[in-house]
Amino acid sequence: MKVLAFILQKEFRQILRDKTILSMMFFAPIMQLIILPLAANFEVKNVNVAYVDNDHSSYSRQLGNKIASSGYFKMVGNPKSFKEGLEMIEYGTADLILEIPTGFEKNIVREGSQKVNLSADAINGTKASLGAAYLVQVLADFNSNLDINIKAPNGSVMAHIAKISLENTNWYNPRAEYKYYMVPGILVLLLTMIGGFITALNIVKEKEVGTIEQINVTPIKKWQFILGKLIPFWIIGLLVFTLGLVVMYLFYGIFPKGSLLVLYLFAAVYLVALLGFGLLISTFADTQLQAMFIAFFFMMIFMLMSGFFTSIDSMPDWAITVSNFTPVTHFIKVVRLIVLKGSGLSDVAMELFYISLFAVGLNAFAIWNYKKTS
Repeated sequence: MKVLAFILQKEFRQILRDKTILSMMFFAPIMQLIILPLAANFEVKNVNVAYVDNDHSSYSRQLGNKIASSGYFKMVGNPKSFKEGLEMIEYGTADLILEIPTGFEKNIVREGSQKVNLSADAINGTKASLGAAYLVQVLADFNSNLDINIKAPNGSVMAHIAKISLENTNWYNPRAEYKYYMVPGILVLLLTMIGGFITALNIVKEKEVGTIEQINVTPIKKWQFILGKLIPFWIIGLLVFTLGLVVMYLFYGIFPKGSLLVLYLFAAVYLVALLGFGLLISTFADTQLQAMFIAFFFMMIFMLMSGFFTSIDSMPDWAITVSNFTPVTHFIKVVRLIVLKGSGLSDVAMELFYISLFAVGLNAFAIWNYKKTS
């Protein structure tokens, strides 16, 4: 333990001496956690609609006003024809074209039905599909509130109309705000990037400077050396995680509904796994550039397969399998469950088991792969 204490003293002095690394580990994640949730919003708004009105009737004007006042659409123009509307899509000024045919109101009143043409710019598939779905809902609501559908032929209001009324409730996120979904996930990703990149560069820096050779000729055991590299960044990682929780509460009003003790237990074990992974990378790489590229490759996989950007359930089977073999997936799930749902240790015990396996396996591999002789 005395040898480990000397290694820790050396590591802390080396970390505190480098002001750039300190600012990267503390200032950068905090600023990113403040800014990124404001921009990372999956809700589709401000969909640009080109409204081609060939009827110019009271019904077509009501429909146009209803679309404009929905809060999701922006009426960017009233082209005289579908061809002009298509040109607006080609120039990027419109996302959707809604074409109202001639005789729109007359056909609704006389025949009881009328088709309209909806075209979407599908380059951005998410915006096209969600925007079109929103517009279809607006059209359905407009149709149900037409006078012709709520009044009898003689002008009297129909007495018996069978309707199904749907009332929905959003549990754990009553107003369905994306910040409650995004902020915990972004906190995990920032912690992952800090822990993974910094530790991946640590041993490699010793190799480039040449101090690793001096350490290798000492009687320091491999596990002592790896622990000496891991513990300082483990402490710093917990400090970054604490600052992230403070920012989450001060800027977004999100306070964990579950136990802070359970949350910190998972953060501690997750950091051991992540730091072990970074140290494992540094045992393979000979230069910091190599370590950065290897770490970047795996971090991209961790982020894209973690369920942060897309739901894991919607992935193909092979992608779900890969996702379950990344510790980030399990930690994002746990943080969201504890912060938003208030889950206890018994609810997430299996996730703790998975993350613990990652921690033991990655650190054991890092110790085994670190060679004191070349």
